[in-house]
Amino acid sequence: SGTDEKKIIEVLSSRTSEQRQQIKQKYKALYSKDLEEDLKGDLSGNFEKAVLALLDLPCEYEARELQKAMKGAGTDESLLIEILCTRNNKWVNPHRFFFSTVFDRDLESDVKSDTSGSLQKILVTVLEATRDETQQVNAELAVQDATDLYKAGEGRWGTEELAFNVVLAKRSYSQLRATFQAYEKVCGKDIEESIKSETSGDLEKAYLILVSCAKDCPGYFATLLHKSMKGGGTDEKTLIRILVTRAESDLPAIKEKFQQMYKKPLAEAVRSDTSGDFRKLLLALLH
Repeated sequence: SGTDEKKIIEVLSSRTSEQRQQIKQKYKALYSKDLEEDLKGDLSGNFEKAVLALLDLPCEYEARELQKAMKGAGTDESLLIEILCTRNNKWVNPHRFFFSTVFDRDLESDVKSDTSGSLQKILVTVLEATRDETQQVNAELAVQDATDLYKAGEGRWGTEELAFNVVLAKRSYSQLRATFQAYEKVCGKDIEESIKSETSGDLEKAYLILVSCAKDCPGYFATLLHKSMKGGGTDEKTLIRILVTRAESDLPAIKEKFQQMYKKPLAEAVRSDTSGDFRKLLLALLH
């Protein structure tokens, strides 16, 4: 009978994640088969990947992505860092739960066994989900933290990353913004410059992402989307991951930021970088 891609796009893009879960249950009840399995047989390529991503709850999908990042011989540290360092406290518990129910494994233990040293410390601190989420800013604390960071990094040889971990993973975003301003006053350069000169590799990446998200989370994702479509080839995995997981949270803000930063709508960038049903589905999600 052939697959009606148009219908698939229409239904999936116009429903919330919860509603898509209900559709899956209904399908199973009616046909005694899994919707995902049936679609897997009929679809292919990036369109199939995006459709399957939409059929997962965002936390299920990201739990799978985390598991992929740590499975097998090499760890995809970039993916691990991107997912863990951009999320809030509320995010952590459902992910831990999905990770243990779907894979029968403990997320923190896996992160510990797949990373080491300073990177491991910051990721484990992030997974503790103890970031302060109040909006009040304590100006004295901002100056104190800024001074501690300065002493830990720039102030002397050998960065003492504990101070960075505590501040970057535990302070509220509004508190961090005040801290970064105080930091510039204390040492005459911005926090990113210091991180770049004091750290390298994956640790540098993790710290910079934590700073970016505190300063402007939608801006961080807009930059990531832009990178995924710039130059030689499109990084469809990143495109799918961000559009699917942010669709029900801050996608409108990401679109607005993208427009501001790159002087063109995100949908236009996606249109010129993708094709076929994959393009149609992403554009429907952006609508």
